[in-house]
Amino acid sequence: MNTDVELQGFEQHGFGQQDSELPAEFAAVAADESDALARLHGKLASAAAADGLLDVAYRVMDSPVGPLLLAGTDAGLVRVAFAREGHDAVLEQLATAISPRLLRAPARLDSAARELDEYFARRRHSFNLALDFRLAKGFRREVMAHLPEIGYGHTASYAAVAALTSSPRAVRAVGTACARNPLPLVVPCHRVIRSDGSQGAYLGGADAKALLLALESE
Repeated sequence: MNTDVELQGFEQHGFGQQDSELPAEFAAVAADESDALARLHGKLASAAAADGLLDVAYRVMDSPVGPLLLAGTDAGLVRVAFAREGHDAVLEQLATAISPRLLRAPARLDSAARELDEYFARRRHSFNLALDFRLAKGFRREVMAHLPEIGYGHTASYAAVAALTSSPRAVRAVGTACARNPLPLVVPCHRVIRSDGSQGAYLGGADAKALLLALESE
């Protein structure tokens, strides 16, 4: 079976990119073929899921912090990725770390997309999603367990988060855990700031972190 990494590459370099270079009489034909490809893709994803062959589903949604890649397994949401991480690279990492049976199957991630939309619209302060934490091990997983304790609209320093863990002096390791959080936004590492009050680094970039902190402060 073709993986969606391959399909995505076809979509990015296929008909959509060439339409502007085609004469009008051929552009309509290309558009029809693109629609047919989308329908085929949907049937492929449905058949793979029905036959138990779809291990990782993904979709890309627009957001105020740019396109977000959402990926989920049967256990729950397993990855949220910013565009600056390189969505193709993230898909390849998921194929290696979890399974190459990976396809764009938006329906499996409808709940996650809806809750994120509600969060950005300030109608949601916490998430009610099944989460798959398999990409975070050891101390990183421990840090992720404590991050939701920082409530919406609040912040905590890296040192304060470290104090909640079994290694209260591991302030730098908390920073690393936040920087490698596979589920940003849903597991709110953006609420962890430096002890001097400055916002610190963020996987999604400084502008994204500033936007999220501002969104939650209103």
